Amino acid sequence: MTTAGESGLGVLDGGQLRLLRAVDAVFLRLAREWEAPEFRYPFLMRCQDLDTFDYYDNFPHLGLAAARLDPQRLKELLAAGPRPVRQVPAAVMEPAAFALPSAACYSVYLDLAGSRLSGDGVLRTTVGTCFRNEDHYRGLQRLLGFSMREIVCVGPEDVAKKHLLRARDAVVGLCAALGLQVSLQAATDPFFDPDGGKAKMQRLFPVKEEFVVGGLAVGSVNYHRNFFGERCDIRAGGATAHTSCLAFGLERWVHTLTARFGSAGAAVAALQDLG
Repeated sequence: MTTAGESGLGVLDGGQLRLLRAVDAVFLRLAREWEAPEFRYPFLMRCQDLDTFDYYDNFPHLGLAAARLDPQRLKELLAAGPRPVRQVPAAVMEPAAFALPSAACYSVYLDLAGSRLSGDGVLRTTVGTCFRNEDHYRGLQRLLGFSMREIVCVGPEDVAKKHLLRARDAVVGLCAALGLQVSLQAATDPFFDPDGGKAKMQRLFPVKEEFVVGGLAVGSVNYHRNFFGERCDIRAGGATAHTSCLAFGLERWVHTLTARFGSAGAAVAALQDLG
């Protein structure tokens, strides 16, 4: 794997790419067992859709936008400045209407907006290229753009919580089978609770728990309560839907499994031995 300095731009070589696909196949197998069909959503999202979720209030530090360039102003920039261009100034950009999302699950909720679901709810899985404007980057452990696999549940409260418990057990079991020492660590998530008024409830049922291996979070289980159900007008079983998801950072798994088994090839073999 090579990087352009530590700019967050990483390259997977052939062995690492085979490992990424192999570990994702394990997660897809979980999705199939749970009858979660796979969807693929657009790489970009509308800024107005993210703002529906208070994204820019809660995650202003992560935000990245995709802007159109004005050809004439760009031509003038190229003619007047040194080449190659190191940065494209805002002066040559049109106002940005699209964003680079930092999580894969947002599009699931938007796609289900206005739905009236049964009491069983729905499960979906998707993989997306996600982007985060971090203050620093570090190899495959922290990238500007990375692959996120999610298995998302949208349904009644009890169904969403059961999905979390099943997901938690599945990941702990997977880590044990691979000889990974994993710990579950409660994290914070500012969605649906901007003023901190539900802190007690968060302690009783954490809204986000991370799977940490060797100090690195390789995945998480997330419970959003009825936040996305309210914002997207999704109902399940006659009430506002609750949502939960299991998320994996695939490149982080490549890093972790390579460190565990000594090479990407050995890690692929270990995954294949899982059956």
